[in-house]
Amino acid sequence: MLNLLRFRETADYSEASDLEPEDPISGEEAYAIYSAYTLAHLESVGGAVVFMGEAGSLLIGPQEARWDRVLLVQYPNLAAFVAMTQNPEYREGAGHRTAALEDSRLLPIV
Repeated sequence: MLNLLRFRETADYSEASDLEPEDPISGEEAYAIYSAYTLAHLESVGGAVVFMGEAGSLLIGPQEARWDRVLLVQYPNLAAFVAMTQNPEYREGAGHRTAALEDSRLLPIV
């Protein structure tokens, strides 16, 4: 699964106020919390992070399009991804992802 991520300047916990830190944090910091929380859930369905890196400027594409981070995650199959995202324990911490991201794209790669 290819993840294209654009972080908020300040994380927005309006949809997950129960997860909101005492002091404001950046979207990148909120995503780090989400990533640490999610790793065990990812591994439990047989998934693994293959690559994570900072995104650079686009060589080809709209000038207004920008991504802060690129993440490639391997799952055994699409059903494993769906199972992880539907797990109630995973969902308890998924609000950190929503708070962190201004925009994102998930592209399954076969």
